[in-house]
Amino acid sequence: MKRVFLGLTVKQWLFRTLAYVLLTGFGFLMVFPFLYMMTTSLKNSTDVFRYPPRLLPLSQETTTYEGEEAPVFLFNINGESRELVDTGERVRFGFFTREENINVASPRDSQIEVEIPLEDATETGETVTVAAGGQEDTFDVYEVPINGQTQRLLLAYRGSQNLFVAPSNPDITTYAVARTARQSERVDFQWQNYEAFSNLQLDRALVNTILVTFFVVTGQLVTSIFGGYAFSRVKFRGRDSLFLLYLGSIMIPFVVLIIPMYRLMVILDWQNQLVSLILPWIFTAYGTFLMRQFFMTIPKDLEEAAMLDGASRMRILWQIFVPLSRPAIATLAIFSFLYAWNSFLWPLLIINEANETNHVLTLALIKLSNIAADRPNIVLTGAAIAILPPMIVFVFAQRYFIEGLAGSGLKG
Repeated sequence: MKRVFLGLTVKQWLFRTLAYVLLTGFGFLMVFPFLYMMTTSLKNSTDVFRYPPRLLPLSQETTTYEGEEAPVFLFNINGESRELVDTGERVRFGFFTREENINVASPRDSQIEVEIPLEDATETGETVTVAAGGQEDTFDVYEVPINGQTQRLLLAYRGSQNLFVAPSNPDITTYAVARTARQSERVDFQWQNYEAFSNLQLDRALVNTILVTFFVVTGQLVTSIFGGYAFSRVKFRGRDSLFLLYLGSIMIPFVVLIIPMYRLMVILDWQNQLVSLILPWIFTAYGTFLMRQFFMTIPKDLEEAAMLDGASRMRILWQIFVPLSRPAIATLAIFSFLYAWNSFLWPLLIINEANETNHVLTLALIKLSNIAADRPNIVLTGAAIAILPPMIVFVFAQRYFIEGLAGSGLKG
């Protein structure tokens, strides 16, 4: 007998659980680069280059020591975690071990038994020659205090360490290498990175991008709605042939159009002007096709009833067709927004590099990557500013987007 729980068998539960786990894992892999970009845009320059990299932005804790701000380090002293600061004093250390633990080829790789300041050990004046693996070397012998007793050990090598002290209790001290000591850190979001983006005078590019995107999206929606209605509802000679010809323009690669369009912009004296980023792109064959296909799914009875009541075609279009076509309009708006916001090649060609007044965001990011090459957190701040608006638009319009994809293209 099969065991059933909430209408599902054990096998079905296991299958669904495995599917959810796999989908969650793949979803995390897809989202992780975006999360890392966002968190890195809120880090300081030092934290960006930390290895291994961390997801959250962390800054080192500081405290006042001898009237100055000093970084805080964490140490385990006598089984208790302590916060200490670096005094800046360097102490010569000796690393001692027994003769059998000496690595003649590489003394620093020897098995060290104790490491203490050299001044705490007593040099005996004796030396021991150790041979191993066809190599030999001579090491000094010291009397080293260990747990209240003195032992004769060999000095494997010398080094230096920093003296750390507890700010609240100078009697608590320890030694370590400051470069490798464990830092005391806190989560610290560097919101000033976004202020730095504005200070680099890139906010004008953001405003230009918003203006270009708004006019391109508005223009494509208006022309596509009118074109889609004309090709789907208005009968005129050569309508289908003209539509096929217009639709065939989608098959022309953009690289083929670059030179003619550039020459046209020069003739119209629109080169280096924002108008060259708007007017050539307010007509879209894809948008017209999308709206035509959706308008064809609307019953003709609605249109005929409105005409019998004396409604004009303009009124029918804006009061009947447009409200019923919100999913298709939202889909077209999303595609238009993404294209206009992320457009790079055409602005790069038509807007001069020196004309920073008319730069859009994609061009400004090139400038940002050059002037902030040593501060990747600032570069990723610019990338986050460029990515966030499309993400927000898609999140709020995804329901209409999915409905538009499901409902368009059903009838020819």
